[in-house]
Amino acid sequence: MIYVFLASGFEDVEMIAPVDIMRRAGLEVETVSVTGEKIVTSAHGVGIVADRLISEADLEQADLLVLPGGMPGATNLYACESLRQAIRQHHAAGRPLAAICAAPLVYGRMGLLAGHRATCYPGFESELEGAEYTGAMVEIDGQFITAKGPGAAMEFGYALASLFVSESVVQGLRDGMMYSQLLGQ
Repeated sequence: MIYVFLASGFEDVEMIAPVDIMRRAGLEVETVSVTGEKIVTSAHGVGIVADRLISEADLEQADLLVLPGGMPGATNLYACESLRQAIRQHHAAGRPLAAICAAPLVYGRMGLLAGHRATCYPGFESELEGAEYTGAMVEIDGQFITAKGPGAAMEFGYALASLFVSESVVQGLRDGMMYSQLLGQ
């Protein structure tokens, strides 16, 4: 199971695009609210109904934890102690952790990015404590997958899907979603 966490103020496209891509790839993906309510309001005022509350999720069995960015969404994610505990356990187990835009600050503030390459939305580099900031649209280093911001949401989704399905499946998604044509490939 892949869990994508929602906190008030998350960036809409950074949640929706990766969830859409991973579900198209046939992966089990659930959105999880850390707010105590199933309806979570995005940074742009869109109410999204989460699949479950964090108290209902079996976080110990997760294959991947994904943090959408946005402000104050990223800082609201960091404020959730049960999420930080799940991240610590997931990290210790060596399972993948992903974040986009401002959300890599969660892993940075927790000291988990030290010694890794990472990227984030410009201006949040100082939050990646101990990491080597690359400025790439998507960066994969060890168990961490980070992405730069809203413009990287699709590529981030394809990178996450590629953790679980073949490159030919991912290429099929790129082609079918017209993403390859957009890039002139």
